[in-house]
Amino acid sequence: MSWTDERVETLKTLWGEGQSASQIAKVLGGVTRNAVIGKVHRLGLASRAAAKPDATKSDTQAPAKAETATKKPKLKAVEKPVKSVEATEKPKPVTAHKPPVVTSTFPHPPAPSEPLVDLAEVDAAAKKLSLLELNERTCKWPIGDPSKGEFYFCGHPVAAGKPYCSSHVAAAYQPMSSRRDRDRSRMNRQAIGRSA
Repeated sequence: MSWTDERVETLKTLWGEGQSASQIAKVLGGVTRNAVIGKVHRLGLASRAAAKPDATKSDTQAPAKAETATKKPKLKAVEKPVKSVEATEKPKPVTAHKPPVVTSTFPHPPAPSEPLVDLAEVDAAAKKLSLLELNERTCKWPIGDPSKGEFYFCGHPVAAGKPYCSSHVAAAYQPMSSRRDRDRSRMNRQAIGRSA
């Protein structure tokens, strides 16, 4: 289908009469609604909002607005006492946020609830097993430096449910409270060192 001059004139006339794009497509035949809309835009025809006269709208809406204005009951103004800001709320003073000063009463970390294990004594009493000699019942705590040749494992009987003997379990699994206290004490010492 091509847009002949005759079909374009029909389109302009029907569009000016206010018919929809679907209605125009039916009258013209062989075109879709979208084709009609596209041609209207290419021709630069006025949009529907501008094509409808506003005088009819204002004539019909003006009496309705006047009626609603007369129907609204007038409310009596009730005076409420105005509270002064000074009487109800006192302004709060603005203070700058200062970081807390960290002070320590302990020069050294507090002693944990259990005595610390002297690893040197425990390592000296080790059975000195090689990797191939380990099994599920022997302590797997590594001792020494593998790059220097003097390297072995503890080898003592393991604590129940742990991979290490009871002495190495005490060294490896420290209670949370003693670890937390030690970390706090270290942070306090650092803060004191910075302030000095």
